Amino acid sequence: MRQASDSEIAEYARQQGLCLITADFDFSDVRNYPPSQYPGLVVLQLPRQATASHINSLLSNFLSQENVVLQLSGRLAIVAPGQVRLRPPP
Repeated sequence: MRQASDSEIAEYARQQGLCLITADFDFSDVRNYPPSQYPGLVVLQLPRQATASHINSLLSNFLSQENVVLQLSGRLAIVAPGQVRLRPPP
């Protein structure tokens, strides 16, 4: 889906029942992508020059927080080092 638009990617994830994980902050706009319509939206807050190791570490730390992951359906998660913000809050 490299050539797909954001809306096409979001619709595919929604129709397939997939959680969308991205570093594209366009997906954090709840007016365009209402979290309640998705199995989960996760936006990774990454530095501009993030390495694959940094991305993997951030994602692994997030996924290890089972209590947060279990609350993800219908929510947007903004994931930064040492911090996860859920919208709407649990």
